[in-house]
Amino acid sequence: MSEMMINTAKTARQVLLQQVQAIPEELFDIQPAGFNNTIRWNVGHMIYWMDKYSPLIFGSPSAIPDLYDTLFNSGTKPLDWTFAPPSKEELVEMLTAQLSRLSELKPEMLGEKLSTPFALGPFQFNISGELLNFILFHEAFHLGTIASQLKVLSR
Repeated sequence: MSEMMINTAKTARQVLLQQVQAIPEELFDIQPAGFNNTIRWNVGHMIYWMDKYSPLIFGSPSAIPDLYDTLFNSGTKPLDWTFAPPSKEELVEMLTAQLSRLSELKPEMLGEKLSTPFALGPFQFNISGELLNFILFHEAFHLGTIASQLKVLSR
C-alpha cells in the first residue's frame, strides 16, 4: 500500500509539473474575479506546504528560501507582497526538486509514527503516510483551483 502512495505522489507531482509548465507566465499574476489568489500563489503555496511537511515525513530540513513563508503561507495574498515573487522557472525548479525528494521515499517510512502528532485545524495526523495523503489531497484542491482560474482567464 505504501508503495502505491509513493507512486501516486510522484504521479501527482508530475501532473502538476506538466500543468504548470504549460501555463504562460503572463497568466501567473492575474487574479480572476471571485478568486482570492493567483496561479503563482497557488503553485508557490503547494511548494511551501510540501516543504513544511517534509521534515516530518522525510526527516530532512527545509529546502526553500525563507521568503516563501511570507509569500505563500496560508492567509497570504499577492496584494500584500512587497517584493518580487519567484519566477515561473524558479517555481518549476522547486517542484522538480520536490519530485526528486518524493523518489527517495521508502514504503516503510510512511508507516512511521510522527515524533509529535501534527494538528491542522480539526485534523490530526499521527503517521507519515497520513500526512502524505493529506498533501496529495491539498495539492489536488489547488490544482483544481488553477484549472478554474485558467478557464476564467481564457474567456
